[in-house]
Amino acid sequence: MKSLRQYLPWILYFVFFLGVLAVNPGAHYTHLLARVIIFGLYAVAFNLLFGRTGLVSFGHALFYGIGAYITGMLAKASGPDLFLLYILLGGIGAAIVSVFIGLLSLRLTGMFFTMLTLAFAQLAWGITFKLYNFTGGDDGIQAIPKPAYLTGPVWKYYFFSFVVVTICVFVIWRISRSSFGMVLKGIRQNPGRITFMGLNVYKNQLVAYIISAFFTAIAGGLYAGLDGSIHPDMLHWPTSGNAILMCTIGGMNTFFGPVIGAAILTGLEEIVGKYTEYWSFSIGVVVLVVVLLFPRGLLGIKWPWGRKSTTEEKETEVACNTGD
Repeated sequence: MKSLRQYLPWILYFVFFLGVLAVNPGAHYTHLLARVIIFGLYAVAFNLLFGRTGLVSFGHALFYGIGAYITGMLAKASGPDLFLLYILLGGIGAAIVSVFIGLLSLRLTGMFFTMLTLAFAQLAWGITFKLYNFTGGDDGIQAIPKPAYLTGPVWKYYFFSFVVVTICVFVIWRISRSSFGMVLKGIRQNPGRITFMGLNVYKNQLVAYIISAFFTAIAGGLYAGLDGSIHPDMLHWPTSGNAILMCTIGGMNTFFGPVIGAAILTGLEEIVGKYTEYWSFSIGVVVLVVVLLFPRGLLGIKWPWGRKSTTEEKETEVACNTGD
């Protein structure tokens, strides 16, 4: 029974996102679901830092944009045949940048860390606007090609995104459940105690920051191929804010909560955006309701079949004692 509860979210994940292909909802809604699954990866990667480690980065759009721009620019310049490699290079590029930003920003805590990450992202956003000959400026880069096996019906790119996202999400899931992931949770709960145990809080936070940046960039690269265009707003602070909203709505202390949050946020943009340009007001109302009625998010509600015991806290303590 415990094993079933553990893998039930994965079963529902596969049933829903693969079931869409059987239902065949049409090109528009398949494209919309592709956005959901890509944003889901972005939110899950961000939540490794936010929900698991307790670090609020307000500049994660920087890595999302880096992944998109590296993928799009390489595909535009060299052709789309190595598209998957370009996505991977975007992730590696973001990871390298995150090392330097993490070394500086993680020495600060709380609001100071948040504002410094925001400053780096805004700096990159401004540079993207100025380097018109390189990045396309405010026009971005359009008509990004895709390899032949991904052209044609949108379900091809949807299935491609599903495979890539599922692999990435599974890796993050394994990391979250590893001893390293339990140490990160211990850092969120009591960093002083982790230090007292002889573990390096700064080093573990930096590793989490790099991993989160890598998978965030993978999501950005996938999105560049989905829409065939990239633009500077992908690095702007509202894109970082969307990650926080997705985690908050779905449940930052749950693994699949951010995916639910991505679906809700994307659905609100689609549905409310058809009737009014003030869809952000609706999102504000939803977030207000969730925070007041469900402070742990929609998946954070303690359902009878999903209630967690204090054994998880014991697992954290054991992992901290065995961590390196």
